[in-house]
Amino acid sequence: MAFGKEILFFFSALGAFNGLLLSLYFLFLAKKRTLAHFFLGTLLLALSLRVGKSVLFYFDRSLPEIYRQIGLSACFFIGPSLYFFLKSSLNPVKSLPVAWKIQLGILLGIIVLGGAIVPYQQYPGIWNRVWVPFIYAQWAVYMLASGILMRNLLLKSLKTWHALSPQEMWVLSVFLINLTIWGAYLWAFWGGLYISAALTFSFALYTSIFILLNRKKNDDLFFNSLRSPSKKISDDEAQTRLASLEKLMKEQKLFKNPNLKLQDVAADMNLSVHQLSQFLNDHLGKNFTHFINEHRIQEACVLLEKDSLLSIEGIGDEVGFNSKSTFFSTFKKLKGVTPATYKQHSTPNL
Repeated sequence: MAFGKEILFFFSALGAFNGLLLSLYFLFLAKKRTLAHFFLGTLLLALSLRVGKSVLFYFDRSLPEIYRQIGLSACFFIGPSLYFFLKSSLNPVKSLPVAWKIQLGILLGIIVLGGAIVPYQQYPGIWNRVWVPFIYAQWAVYMLASGILMRNLLLKSLKTWHALSPQEMWVLSVFLINLTIWGAYLWAFWGGLYISAALTFSFALYTSIFILLNRKKNDDLFFNSLRSPSKKISDDEAQTRLASLEKLMKEQKLFKNPNLKLQDVAADMNLSVHQLSQFLNDHLGKNFTHFINEHRIQEACVLLEKDSLLSIEGIGDEVGFNSKSTFFSTFKKLKGVTPATYKQHSTPNL
C-alpha cells in the first residue's frame, strides 16, 4: 500500500473507530440517559459500521461478504436514528413512544428477515440490484422527513444565524452533517468517489469533538436543552422586547397571517422560541396564541366599527382566523358578545 493510501486509510478508519467508541459511550456510559442520547448512540453506531465497511472494502476488494452485509444493514438504520434523534431533541420525551417502537420493530424485522432469507454471500446480485437501492431509498425518505422536521430551524438559520442558541446550532449541525454524508454515499452509489463518505464522516467527527472539547459546558447541547430555563431578563430588556413585539403587531400586522407560528415571530425578534415564550408568560401573563388572538380581535373590532363592506365572516378571515367558528368563539370569549352583537351596538344609526 502506497504511503498516500496508508494516510487515507488511517484517517478514514480512525473516524469509524472513534465513532464506534462514542456510540458505546452514548448508549451505555453517559451520565444522563435520555432518548436523544440513545438515538445519537445508535446513529453513530450505524454510521461507524457503514463507514467501516466502506473503508475496508475500498482498500480490500476481497472483503468477505458477511462484512458487506453488516455494513449495508447498518445503513438501513442511519436515517431512522437521525430522525428520532432530532425528534427527541426538539420535543423531549421521557420514554420511547409506542409508535416509535412499532416503527423500529418493523424496520428491524425487514432487515433481519431479509438478510436471513437472502444472505449477501449467496445472493450478491439481489443485494446489489434490489436491497441496496431499497436501503438507499429508505434512507432518503428519512432524510426528507428529517428535513421537514428541521424546516423552521433551517429558515431561522438563514435569516438570523447569530440568534441560534448553542443547542439549536448543535441539532442543526448534526442534521447537516448527516445530509452531507448521505449526499456523499449517494454520489458514490452513482459512480463517484467511494471513500468520500468515510472521509466526510471522519472530518465531521473530529471537528465536532474539537468543538466539544473547547466548550466550558457540553451537557446543554444534548439533553432537553432546547427547553431549558433561562435567566430572567431585566425590566429595561422586557420593555425593549415588548416595544419590538408591539411594533411587529401594529406596523407589520403579523397576526393577519393565519399560519403564524411562535418561531416566526421569535426569528423576527432575534430571539429563540423559548425566550419569546418565556417572555410572554413571565411579563404578559399569556401564551402566544392568546396574545395573537387579542390583536386579531382588536383589529376585528376596528373593522366592525367602520361599517366595513366585509361580512362578519370576511372580517374573521381578514384578521387571521382560519375558521368562522374559531373567530366567533374567540371573539365572544374576549369581548363577552358575538361579533354581530358588537357590530350592532357599535355602528351608529343613520
